[in-house]
Amino acid sequence: MAETSKTTKKASAKPLTKEKAEKVVQKAQEKRKTAPSLEATIYSQKGSKSGSIALPSALFGLTWNNALVHQVINGMLANKRAGTAHTKDRGEVSGGGKKPWKQKGTGRARHGSSRSPVWVGGGVTHGPRSDKDYSQKINKKMSTKALFTILSRKYADGKVLFVESLVFGGPKTKDAAATLSALASVEGFEKIASKKPTAVLIAVPKKTDGLVKSFANLPGVTLIETKDFSALSTFVANHILIADPSAALEVLGAKSA
Repeated sequence: MAETSKTTKKASAKPLTKEKAEKVVQKAQEKRKTAPSLEATIYSQKGSKSGSIALPSALFGLTWNNALVHQVINGMLANKRAGTAHTKDRGEVSGGGKKPWKQKGTGRARHGSSRSPVWVGGGVTHGPRSDKDYSQKINKKMSTKALFTILSRKYADGKVLFVESLVFGGPKTKDAAATLSALASVEGFEKIASKKPTAVLIAVPKKTDGLVKSFANLPGVTLIETKDFSALSTFVANHILIADPSAALEVLGAKSA
């Protein structure tokens, strides 16, 4: 009996109708409109616009990578653990060298040491030990990529503000508070003068004695140098102020090199 070969017909792709094609084009246009612009506005200390700057997409235009950020942030938090919590086991607790009572004839349970974990004042079973190492290895490329990924998300969410410069006549908390109040007039940055611990992260090219003392007494403000940007500090900050954007981009660009 002759074998019959069965042929399968491939389903041909249905052509797009005019209405569906228009919807696809409309969605693409909406995505372009909602996509964050990489042309950022620079503000003065008084909160007024003073110019603009083009941001490299390699620093502020990356897509979100949840797995990478999660791994780096967890690793950095683990590296911050001191690991000094320590409990003594039965061999480290002083005393207990003598058998509490004889093995037989007392009617009580058998015990060889009063420093057994079942005794009050005895050793601790399965307690934390200082010889445990919580540190995790984080590759430099991973850490850098996570930093720029977080910066890109913060910028896309409107949480990054570029300031022309931060210059005070001297170490005056009043001037620093006035600067934050002026910059709070920018749309989306109304809460940078709040008292939350992670309200704002301010990055400056170089920390001077005047800047440090001016912002030291303001709650919710963390002052760092641009070269000290890290994934963790950027991630926990609600808002980020970057002073001297041109110099900051050079420093951040050197990190990616």
